[in-house]
Amino acid sequence: MKKRLFQVILIGLIGGALCSPVMAANDMNDFIGEKITYSIKQMGITAGEAVLSLEGPAVRDDKDYMLIVFKADGMNFFDLEKIYADPKTLLPQIVERDLNIFGNKEQIVEYYEPQNGKVRVVKTADGKVTEQVIKKEGLLDNIYCFIYRYRRDAEFKVADVLNINLPTMDLEITLEKTVKLSAAGKKYDAFFLRSDPSKYKLWFDAGVQKIPLRIDGAVGVGNTSMTMKSYESKSAVALK
Repeated sequence: MKKRLFQVILIGLIGGALCSPVMAANDMNDFIGEKITYSIKQMGITAGEAVLSLEGPAVRDDKDYMLIVFKADGMNFFDLEKIYADPKTLLPQIVERDLNIFGNKEQIVEYYEPQNGKVRVVKTADGKVTEQVIKKEGLLDNIYCFIYRYRRDAEFKVADVLNINLPTMDLEITLEKTVKLSAAGKKYDAFFLRSDPSKYKLWFDAGVQKIPLRIDGAVGVGNTSMTMKSYESKSAVALK
């Protein structure tokens, strides 16, 4: 089984991005301005709606980032995430989260040092502020950063294995096979990926844009899936 270790690729990006450009499957400009709307289902029952969008270049505290926004809204939950990623590596730098789960409201800010395997988590709930530092081996990642980086850089070869470290879990994600998938009223040829431990399942459109058609495990608890119901692009590129 061939392993494509994204950590090795990213170390190369961090160390030599200015002198050795990386050949990419897509350009980030292809994705800027896109808006993907998903239907959220839990145990097969529609439970809400989610939107994933790439807002594009953003400045925060005089630093340049690539801004990814994810919003999920449904019965008894709300999650708004603003993910400020390094424009070159697409590793997370700052993640702002506004959560309301069964009426429990929290504001969370995650400050990443991905190359050092470190993230500082500042949580505000019920008027109290708590802070936690998570330290791990390897580069720290974010699932939505991973999705955009994978679309940009990957060759999408069956049997490829990708290792990513999230703050709470280390994953090995395998591109297992190509399948047929129905989404947004159409049938697509899609690449199917599964994580080990069994947390995420991902389906990417096999066309040029590699649209994430379905994402399982990213919101809520239990058997939760997000399936694309509509796609909008700033450049008005038609779905293939």
